Amino acid sequence: MEVVTKKKLVLISGRANQALAAEIAEVLDEHLVEPNLADFANGEIHCRFGESVRGTDVFIVQSHTAYGEATINDAMMEHLIMVDAARRASAKRITAVCPFFGYARQDRKAVGREPITAKLMANAFLASGADRMLSVDLHSGQMQGFFDGPWDHLTAMPVLAEYLKGIAGDLAVVSPDAGRVKVAERYSNELGADLAIVHKRRAKDVMHSVEATEVVGDVVGRTCVLIDDMIDTGGTIVAAAGALAACGAANIVAATTHGVFSGPAIDRIKNSQISKVVITNTLPLPPEKQIDKIEVLSVASVIADAIDAVFEDTSVSEIFGGKNLS
Repeated sequence: MEVVTKKKLVLISGRANQALAAEIAEVLDEHLVEPNLADFANGEIHCRFGESVRGTDVFIVQSHTAYGEATINDAMMEHLIMVDAARRASAKRITAVCPFFGYARQDRKAVGREPITAKLMANAFLASGADRMLSVDLHSGQMQGFFDGPWDHLTAMPVLAEYLKGIAGDLAVVSPDAGRVKVAERYSNELGADLAIVHKRRAKDVMHSVEATEVVGDVVGRTCVLIDDMIDTGGTIVAAAGALAACGAANIVAATTHGVFSGPAIDRIKNSQISKVVITNTLPLPPEKQIDKIEVLSVASVIADAIDAVFEDTSVSEIFGGKNLS
């Protein structure tokens, strides 16, 4: 007996960022399979796919973030449960698509007696049955080594850079701290702009407290673009903007992939020297955080292209000309 197998792509979304998943499905011209997610009275999560996934190439999309009354931990648990459901339903290959991967900043021991939670979460996805991971702009690219399988690391740079090319003025790309210099340098090369760095110092033993100290580079009279992978509480980016304004920058724009915007972030941005914050939709932006200073760009096409490349077994890095690996 000879059987000719046919590949089938199945796209499933969790509840954390359904709008992005719907955009991805539209670009791929695929429908989203209903996962029938529900919460038991005690908070446990239940999942049962609305159609068969046996022998299929399953892509399960979930941003790791709070949604409704659920926490980021609920979103990650929901993601793991959907992966396990796909494995037990005999999916041929399962890719966990995480536009924003939770706990990515806990990728090393900064002090004694700390966990490496990013590694723990990578282990959890492997144990649940994920064959490969797909994320956008991880806090640290080395995290790909935490997962014992392929981890496609995408970048939102094509989307953000295209927007930034339309900004008027003499551009200078600025890294808000020493840790982001390599990323800022990639943007400066893409935009043909000079590079500057804000040297910062965090207050010892005080969480989320940042003091910007000095600016290295020429920013006087220029339009400065602060580049970071995420804005959480806004302390780093706002302190950097203050330092740039004090040094004579004419206009300050912030561009970041992930708009986390925890706690005082929105108020800090409102009252800062930043004229515009450009983010992507890797994380949903709730109505209460939508202000005039914030502009959201879509990375649906970037993720959709990567999903298509994985499904067709072609190169993901070629989509970005290898720039996602640098």
